[in-house]
Amino acid sequence: MIGDQTDMLARLKATLPSRWFADTTPVLDGMMSGMASTAAWAYSLLAFVRLQARLATANNVFLDLAAIDFFGPRVARAAGQSDDAFRAKMSRELYRVRSTRPAISTALEDWMGRPPDIFEPSRPADTGAWNGPLGYGVAGRWGSLSLPNQVFVTGFRPVVGDRSHPYLTDADIYADVEGLLPAATTAWTRISN
Repeated sequence: MIGDQTDMLARLKATLPSRWFADTTPVLDGMMSGMASTAAWAYSLLAFVRLQARLATANNVFLDLAAIDFFGPRVARAAGQSDDAFRAKMSRELYRVRSTRPAISTALEDWMGRPPDIFEPSRPADTGAWNGPLGYGVAGRWGSLSLPNQVFVTGFRPVVGDRSHPYLTDADIYADVEGLLPAATTAWTRISN
């Protein structure tokens, strides 16, 4: 097998001049077996490090360390969460679009299983406008230009009995919505059933 002690011993012996030693060399083999053992250990350690250096193949505590490196305390493994579930969570967060209304909507739908209600009081598509095609108050709610860069977000908890999101807490949701917002924006967030 490639990388084991026998393979490493054969590789070491192949570097020696063939005329210097006899066909059977028990003393040389014993001395070189020690070096071959160390080389085989280093080879197996390198293979292990290669696995732990990629998100797709990392496991156990090394997956947790990768999460800390990429996300800090924002993305952590929940108690009892498997490596595959945590890896999927990390992948979603790594490639998640941020700082837009669709990003907040998509993230909350991913986390809670249901689309949120998002209302921006200074957005005519949410409120309508005087002399506009939607009419003031027709599009939904009364708006105000005195609330710039503010959004009202209502997230809905997963349906009772839905086991797809067992590790989600309200604190996680509030922190994650805050992490999706652009700078200088306020999200008034509430979670409803």
